[in-house]
Amino acid sequence: MTRPAWLDPVESALEAITWRDLTGFGVPEGTTPRRSAVLMLFGEGAHGPDLLLTERSHTMRSHPGQVSFPGGALDPGETVVEAALREAEEEAGIERTGVEVLGQLPELYLPPSDNVVTTVVGWWADPREVEPTSVDEVHAVYRVPISELRDPTHRVTVRSPRNGWVSPGFLIGPAKDVILWGFTGGIVQRFLGYLGWIDDTPDAPEIELPSYMLRGRERAGVRDLQELPEDE
Repeated sequence: MTRPAWLDPVESALEAITWRDLTGFGVPEGTTPRRSAVLMLFGEGAHGPDLLLTERSHTMRSHPGQVSFPGGALDPGETVVEAALREAEEEAGIERTGVEVLGQLPELYLPPSDNVVTTVVGWWADPREVEPTSVDEVHAVYRVPISELRDPTHRVTVRSPRNGWVSPGFLIGPAKDVILWGFTGGIVQRFLGYLGWIDDTPDAPEIELPSYMLRGRERAGVRDLQELPEDE
């Protein structure tokens, strides 16, 4: 598939955006935090431009039901691009040969888990039907149209039951009953906002997380990608 013109501002943004445009937490000097990578994969489907997101299994001990970009910790000797593409293939069956890497967002630091996350941004040049590769880890895979993320009726705020921090949120999925929030919700809101594709919704209603998402929240680690505090 030929790369569409609507991706041009994405590529331009990757050359100019800084970590301060996305978060208030830079990587502390003199530290050796854990490192992970995620894949922000843009595609184009029947409803226009979209983003690929995964929903973690509801039975996992750590962060059940979490919605995020595919990703995880770097294996020894891996680059962030290699890790992001490997995880996308393992979690959602995304063939790495079908992904054109456009660049990376700045490294983002998650203080609660002492983790640095690099978001690799790609264009799905060879899109396929998506479904979980490992049903033990991934409950569902979604291609979420940007138009739905822009829709104010799909916008919410979520207050973390762990620490009280408030996160922008989005209702996704066929029934709009799946909650995208936390780290990934913040990246979506701030990066797409930087592009001018979505607006802030300060009056978005606050909702509670469903009970299945509250199990196992005492564990921290690379999957603790929801605990990014708001800095505004």
